[in-house]
Amino acid sequence: MPKVLEMRNINKSFYGNQVLKNVNLTLSEGEIHGLVGENGAGKTTLMNILFGMPVIHSTGGFEGEILINGEKVIIDSPRKAMEYGIGMVHQEFMLIPGFTVTENIKLNREITKDNLLSKVFGKSLRTLDFTIMRNEAKQAINTIGMSIDEWAVVAGLPVAHKQFIEIAREIDKKNLKILVLDEPTAVLSETEAEKLLDVVRYLARKGVAILFISHRLSEVLKVSDRITILRDGVVVDSKISSSFTLSEIAEKMVGRKLEGLTLPPRAKEPSDEDIIMSIKNLKVYMPGESVKDFSIDIRRGEILGIGGLAGHGKLGVANGIAGMYPAEGEVYLEGKPYRLNDASYALKNGIVYLSEDRRGVGLLLDESVEMNITATAIQAFGDFTRKFLFLTLYDRKKIRQHALEMIKKLDIRCKSPTQIVRRLSGGNQQKVCLARAFTLKPKILFVSEPTRGIDVGAKKLVLDYLINMNREYGITIVMTSSELAELRTICDRIAIVAEGRLSAILSPKASDAEFGLAMAGELQEVTKRG
Repeated sequence: MPKVLEMRNINKSFYGNQVLKNVNLTLSEGEIHGLVGENGAGKTTLMNILFGMPVIHSTGGFEGEILINGEKVIIDSPRKAMEYGIGMVHQEFMLIPGFTVTENIKLNREITKDNLLSKVFGKSLRTLDFTIMRNEAKQAINTIGMSIDEWAVVAGLPVAHKQFIEIAREIDKKNLKILVLDEPTAVLSETEAEKLLDVVRYLARKGVAILFISHRLSEVLKVSDRITILRDGVVVDSKISSSFTLSEIAEKMVGRKLEGLTLPPRAKEPSDEDIIMSIKNLKVYMPGESVKDFSIDIRRGEILGIGGLAGHGKLGVANGIAGMYPAEGEVYLEGKPYRLNDASYALKNGIVYLSEDRRGVGLLLDESVEMNITATAIQAFGDFTRKFLFLTLYDRKKIRQHALEMIKKLDIRCKSPTQIVRRLSGGNQQKVCLARAFTLKPKILFVSEPTRGIDVGAKKLVLDYLINMNREYGITIVMTSSELAELRTICDRIAIVAEGRLSAILSPKASDAEFGLAMAGELQEVTKRG
């Protein structure tokens, strides 16, 4: 097939640090090309170069050439990229929260119609044709198999819905020739991810060339025609996907052999006789992830998984308990009534919540690594402070010492504790969130999508750290994830939410069929196994 894209000898440095070194990449018409590598390997930077993102040109540009259909081009802005038929779904959402789904999908490509004034005074007074815009937005959403109200305001929608909207926006473009998908399935369940892969294959059959970036290596192997592996800004291998094995890709990404997760024994196993939190008839009013009637007893010292399809309420449970969205129901913490709708009360009672939306909720993006790790503990408990006369001051020595300890323990790859968090890769940002959570010394840690957008090496480290928090420090963990395989790897029990209600509580060893039926809401009664 003819080559639609060639990137030749691409080099890029940020503030003296070279992040891409003589990278070459080609893409043919109708090809699905997988691009993999650890966080910080240079994948997103390479795609930002292709899409003409301002972060590239405001930091000195890049060296090398880009050819579209054999002709050298200069792409110095996203608008220029779109003119060449390039679309991109970024790892972090690029939606306008206050706009509707339709307005986001049609942004900068609005359809207008004549009215009385425009006929007299010119086209500048034409009005938006909302009927056609709505129909085309709905068609794009239907193409990816998702049911989303096209007039819903994006703010408050669950992250999975936002991901589908991002993809629908690109599909709606009529001149789309090259589509970059940066972690498109990171927040999707396995069923939803498979639907998305079907859409990717459909677009490829239509002749769209696709660059598919994902840390879900099994998906990359399944859907890609060719795979390129980046490590430390260098292409270490590139060939047809059938030539790779899963373990070979993982080892070449990280430069070392990866060992499996181990679950150390506990001093005391969780028991139905020792309940740390009892939830009865919980309702949570979270847009797109509402909980209608959820009841469960959480055993002290266990790792409880919560799974289910996007939009069915699995994310709403943690958000409701943490006081992030309005909730009602009966909740008891260590046998005492627990107050809902009060985030400060939750925190002061040892309930720590790690959001699935790390950039929107979980981080102070323009603050340093060390302040992100300690800020909540400073504000809520007065930790890392010292008294001087009538003043309360930051204890910089304690902050720095604790931050360095967390950086080492979680392998947070930063230049120093003072580096701005915004400049870290997605995986390292997630590690900072985990460090902050541990700093708060939780009784129960509610963690949502902890490995979203994290590479295979960092993913193992994060899961290992959660296991360590549970085994060594006795922290009860409630982990919500779209990655069923991860839940089955580290959890003691897995609660499946369907249509806002508890569908089943299953053992990690339950069959795939049981999990599938539970997610579909087809299991008639809650079963407890193992």
